[in-house]
Amino acid sequence: MRAGQHPNRRSLRLKGYDYAQAGAYFVTICTQGRVCLFGEVVDGEMRLNAAGAVVDAEWHGLPRRFPGVQTDAFVVMPNHVHGIIHVGARFIAPEFIAPEFVSSIQTGVADYDTGAMNRAPTVGDIVRAFKAVTTRRIRQHGMANFGWQRNYYEHIIRNEASLDGIRAYIVNNPLQWALDREHPENWKRGKP
Repeated sequence: MRAGQHPNRRSLRLKGYDYAQAGAYFVTICTQGRVCLFGEVVDGEMRLNAAGAVVDAEWHGLPRRFPGVQTDAFVVMPNHVHGIIHVGARFIAPEFIAPEFVSSIQTGVADYDTGAMNRAPTVGDIVRAFKAVTTRRIRQHGMANFGWQRNYYEHIIRNEASLDGIRAYIVNNPLQWALDREHPENWKRGKP
């Protein structure tokens, strides 16, 4: 086996799809081992603990971290999160380019690599950053062994009807917790 190969890992991504292109994406990210660490559902309402509050705050902070990215419906569940990410076309505003840098662009001699600045973040970039910052902050708050599952689930939202349906699913997720496939009692028994 060559370095970097993982025989039991398969990609969940759509082959050939550019996850940096403008669009809406539904993502689900689970805790390692699907352990319930973010709070509990009581009477159909999610009650966040400190770790859940960190996750909630960091999700809503994604647009500050990634210009051109907006968040939509989102819910923290006891052992996973569901959210919608909109990736747009604007990734660098002109006011961020320093005047001396503009002159180097005009002369054709650039002192800096601008590729990373102009590249739209992929859904993977966004999820990776979200997982890294939440892991670091939650561990700093005392959960030294906290971690996310290695991968995440995503769905490309292709039309308004799908977007509306996914929004409703996210908003109603706490009400449906007992039936959720991520509920520990259900995945242990192989339900839904």
